[in-house]
Amino acid sequence: MNNGVRKKESIWEKGPGFKSGLKDLGKNINTKTITAGIIAAIFGCTGPALVVINAATEVGYTKEQIVSWLFGIYVFGGAISIIMALYYKMPIVGAFTIPGASMLATSLVGFTFNEAAFAFIIAGLIVLFLGITGLISKVMNLLPLPIVMGMIVGAMFRFGTGIITSSVSSPLVAGLAVLAFFIVPKFIKKAPPILCSLIVGVVAAIATGAFNGDIGTIGYIPPQIVMPSPNFATVLSVAVPLAALVIGAENAQAVGVLYAQGYKPPINAMTVISGIGGMAAGCVGAHNANIAGPMTAICSSSEAGEDLKGRYAASIVNGICFIIFGLLGSFTMAFISMIPSELVNVLAGLAMINVLLNSLTDAFGSERCRIGAFFALIIAASGISILSIGSAFWALVGGVLISILMERDDFNYYYNMKNL
Repeated sequence: MNNGVRKKESIWEKGPGFKSGLKDLGKNINTKTITAGIIAAIFGCTGPALVVINAATEVGYTKEQIVSWLFGIYVFGGAISIIMALYYKMPIVGAFTIPGASMLATSLVGFTFNEAAFAFIIAGLIVLFLGITGLISKVMNLLPLPIVMGMIVGAMFRFGTGIITSSVSSPLVAGLAVLAFFIVPKFIKKAPPILCSLIVGVVAAIATGAFNGDIGTIGYIPPQIVMPSPNFATVLSVAVPLAALVIGAENAQAVGVLYAQGYKPPINAMTVISGIGGMAAGCVGAHNANIAGPMTAICSSSEAGEDLKGRYAASIVNGICFIIFGLLGSFTMAFISMIPSELVNVLAGLAMINVLLNSLTDAFGSERCRIGAFFALIIAASGISILSIGSAFWALVGGVLISILMERDDFNYYYNMKNL
C-alpha cells in the first residue's frame, strides 16, 4: 500500500496548489522579483529569439511561419512558467531549448514546415511519455548531486565569462552596467544590484547610440494552426535529438539549478509539462515549449529576493512578458535586434553569480564524486555535440560513467541515499 502511494507521488508530485500560489503572490511581487523576471525575459526574448529566427530563415520558412513559431515557444513557454510557479510556488520558468533551435538550422533542411511540425509534436510526445511513466525520475536517481552541479557550472560558465568579454568589447555600455552592479547599492542600500545594472546599462546604450537597427514596416501577423505532415525521416533526425535536448539539457539544468538554490523540484511534473508544451507548440509549427535552464537560473537566484518561498513571483513576471512577446511576435521580432547583445550577456551573467557559486560548492564541497563532477563540468563547458545532442546531456553521461569507474563508493553513497 505504501509503495503504491510513493509511486503515485513520485510521478505526480503534489505542490501547494494554485489557490496558495495566488493568495501569496501579492506579497511576493516586489522590486527584486519584478527585476529578475524582466531580466530573464530580456535574456529569453533577445539572443534566443534571434537564434530561432535565423534557424527558420536558414531552412527557407516564410515570415508568417516564423511568427507562428515565435508565438508557439513564447506563449506556451510563458504559460508553463505561470502554471508551474503558481502551483508549486517555485521559480520554474518555461521557454524553449536554445541548442535545439541551433540544431534545427541544419537538421530541418529539406523538410517542409508541416513536416517540421510533425517532428516537433513527436518530440513532445517522447518527453511526455518519459514524464508520465516516471522513467525520468529513475534516471535522475542515478545522478549524484555533485555531478549534476558540475554540469550546471560547465553549462552556465559562459554566462560568467560573458560578463568579462562583453565588458571588454563594450566598456561604455556593458562595462558601466557591471560597475553599477557593485557601486550603486553601496550608496542606495535597498537598491537591487541587478536593477541598478539594468538602468545604467539602458541609459548608457541610449546615450551612446548602441540601440540601433531598422524596424521596417511589418504589420500584425496572426499565428497559424499547422497540419502536421508525417515524415518518419524527421523522427530520428529531429524529434529524438530534440527530446534528448529538452530532457538532458534544459530540464536537467533547471533541476540542478533548483537543487542548488535549496528547492526540491518536481522532476516528473517538469517533464510532463515540457512534453505537453512541446506537443502544443508543434501544432503552430514551433519546436518544444519546455522548462528552461538559464531563465530558471535567473529567477531562482538571490537577485530575485532573499526569501526562497517568494521567488516564484519572478517566474510569473517572466511568463507574462513571454506571452506578450509571443502575441506580438510580428512586431517584437523587428525590435529585438536593436538591443545590444553585450548588455544582455552582462545582465544574464550578473544575475547568475550566486547560482554559479552555489553550484560550485555543491559540486566540489562534499569531497565525494569530485572526479565525476570535474568531468561533467569540462564536458558541459566544452560545448561538444555528438549525434546532434548537446554537451549538457553528455556531461551527465560522462560524469556518471567516470564516477562509477573511479569513485564507486561515492557513487553508491548518493544512490543509496536517494533510494532510502
